[in-house]
Amino acid sequence: MFVRSDNDMYDHMNNSVYNFLYDSVVNTYLIEHCGLSPPTSAQYGLVVHSHNDYFASIAFPAVAELALRVNKIGKSSVTFEVALFEKGVDGVKSVGEFTHVYVDRKTGRPSAAGMNPKLRQGLEELLMNTGRGNMHKDKLI
Repeated sequence: MFVRSDNDMYDHMNNSVYNFLYDSVVNTYLIEHCGLSPPTSAQYGLVVHSHNDYFASIAFPAVAELALRVNKIGKSSVTFEVALFEKGVDGVKSVGEFTHVYVDRKTGRPSAAGMNPKLRQGLEELLMNTGRGNMHKDKLI
């Protein structure tokens, strides 16, 4: 959910709020489906790349709906794509991309073995080029 103060002086959602929502949907999926515990997991993801493409604005009091997928999985990295829609309105409002590199908590470096198997398995559920990929959609009310 976003609130009135999330609108900027142009009366549409501030760009930083898009990133907050994208980060929230990614981390919610990681916690609920990949076994991630942010303060204690042996590995955690560092954002090494991000960008957003904006196609139309959204503003309070609209309800945002987000969809998440994985476009690529490497040995220790993953590229997420998040689409933002306005509830009840056709067409995507924005698309964001995040690339995480998973590093060991103790060293801050990627593991020679890559990301842990439970994390990889959860990410593969959203991988688009395998034919298995399912879009994970969260409604933020």
